[in-house]
Amino acid sequence: MPQRFWRKLSSRWHWRASRSRFPRLTLVSQFFPPDFAATGQLLDDLTARLASRGLQVQVLTGIPAYAYNRPDAERIEFQPGRCIRRTHASRFWPQRIRGRAINGVLFCLRITLRLLRCSRRGDLILYTTEPPYLPLLGWLLHRLTRTPYLVLLYDLYPDVLVELNVLPASHWLVRLWRQFNSWVCADAQELIVLSEPMAERVRQHVPAAAAKLSVIPSWADNQRIRPLAKADNWFVQREQLHDRFTVLYSGNQGRCHDLVTVLAAALLLRRDPGVQFLFIGSGPQNGRLRGLVRDWGLCNCRFLPYQELSDLPFTLAAADLALVTLSIEAEGLVAPSKLYGHLAAGTPIAAITPACSYLHELVEREGCGRWFANGDAEGLAAWIEQLRADPSAAATFGHAARHLLERTATPEIVTDHYLQLIQQHLPEHKPLPASIEQQARSAFAPSP
Repeated sequence: MPQRFWRKLSSRWHWRASRSRFPRLTLVSQFFPPDFAATGQLLDDLTARLASRGLQVQVLTGIPAYAYNRPDAERIEFQPGRCIRRTHASRFWPQRIRGRAINGVLFCLRITLRLLRCSRRGDLILYTTEPPYLPLLGWLLHRLTRTPYLVLLYDLYPDVLVELNVLPASHWLVRLWRQFNSWVCADAQELIVLSEPMAERVRQHVPAAAAKLSVIPSWADNQRIRPLAKADNWFVQREQLHDRFTVLYSGNQGRCHDLVTVLAAALLLRRDPGVQFLFIGSGPQNGRLRGLVRDWGLCNCRFLPYQELSDLPFTLAAADLALVTLSIEAEGLVAPSKLYGHLAAGTPIAAITPACSYLHELVEREGCGRWFANGDAEGLAAWIEQLRADPSAAATFGHAARHLLERTATPEIVTDHYLQLIQQHLPEHKPLPASIEQQARSAFAPSP
């Protein structure tokens, strides 16, 4: 016990001592590991990489409350160049919209005092949309303290609520929320979105924000997640997947994802013992999916809970075909981050989305998969049978997927984008080390 106390005290002292010498970015997000939420996992990777580049990073987040298998986490963690501070978070109905709304409000209230301290110290603050009204809190603090801030838009609210028929477009809350968004965008230094359709949505609602918009996609660690033969994959052996063509849906089973088309394809293939649909994760649709599988008598569907993050390279590599879906209502509002892990694993992609989706163009232009319209279960089932019968064709799609990731969305590429963006808004009296500046510039220098 004394040894642990002195270790923590030493870590805190080193953190405080370096605060005056280096610029600091404070990132705010309700979800962060050990939560399994994909947004938190990506932010964990990003902040660690930014810290390794010489930027001091503080993360303000909550105790795991959404997708987790451990009840508690350290209230404060000191790592090289990074400090993670967690506040208690409520867990009211985490899989329901109403519960998540209440939990998000309480998180904002609890984090306000800490943010006021960060503002006083001159931090640059990056707000996410977890919870979706967190940027409004950032705008209010900016008005009080003039602290510069960036906004990372994972989902576009209130559009998501309107498209999912939670609120009508004419509702007073929707109109008020749009007004709040215009204020947030007007005062933000930068707005970051994950896809061009999301950027276009922002431009439509807030034309003045066009000059501040940057499109930076999600990513996956291509060194950690790699193609892996089934014979060498312990997860495949444990779950007895070696003799099955495995169609994988991994991650959040949310309201914005079209999973009924997937189950309809499973229904069409129910008599084929060589094909299995594997769902790893959970979410608001989980209960409905299990009910349909039970009612339809589908023996070719399996459900597993979220697996440990350390197991992700093996769970993704177990797939013969990966599913990435968007409901008709969600186009332009969200950008599935699960795509990039599947690309890293070198797995063919079946994109089930509206025709206007950027995923439609992406998978067919890059030759890494096939697109299917929402409801086209027959087409999906037929392609599954084709891939199963022609492993060489599946391998070609998989090679294209891996190549796409290595060319456009590795951690190094994305971190360079973020670093260049952040560097423009750091305090002038606390610049990044010269070597870091040169590295960021060279990443975007024109090729000779």
